[in-house]
Amino acid sequence: MTRRIILWIVFGGMAVLMVIGFIMKDSMNRYISGLMKLEVTPDIEHVGKTMVDSLYNYSKNGQAYEVTLLEFGSTGCVICKKMEPVLDEIRSNEKINTNVVFLHIMKQENLPLMKYYGISAVPMQILLDKEGNEFFRNYGFISADELIGKALEKGNKQT
Repeated sequence: MTRRIILWIVFGGMAVLMVIGFIMKDSMNRYISGLMKLEVTPDIEHVGKTMVDSLYNYSKNGQAYEVTLLEFGSTGCVICKKMEPVLDEIRSNEKINTNVVFLHIMKQENLPLMKYYGISAVPMQILLDKEGNEFFRNYGFISADELIGKALEKGNKQT
């Protein structure tokens, strides 16, 4: 009998910890990303700023995009796979001209941006404005409507 009670207490405790972890996942991820950003060396910060400025600062490079969506992910990630149709929908959306960029976390050329942005988990979506400044970040799945809404909200503030 006591063995069964102990088993239920352990099971209940694990269930409570899982619920707390799920509720706190966003704040935990922000905390870990913040710690990772503190670890960025001046060299990595310079490389990251230079990459963002040259690729995603449309005020300087003359491209006509209003917003950039950086999707950090992996081909082996189930949630990343679920994000593929979302990315396609945003690419084809006519409400706001968005540059959608998928950055595979296992590719060496994407490592500087991962470090620069403090990517601690995937999928991670980061929205940048016309000047390449981050204005929204999400970890996990997010719908195309939510991302487009965030992009339009920022686009309307700039005009």
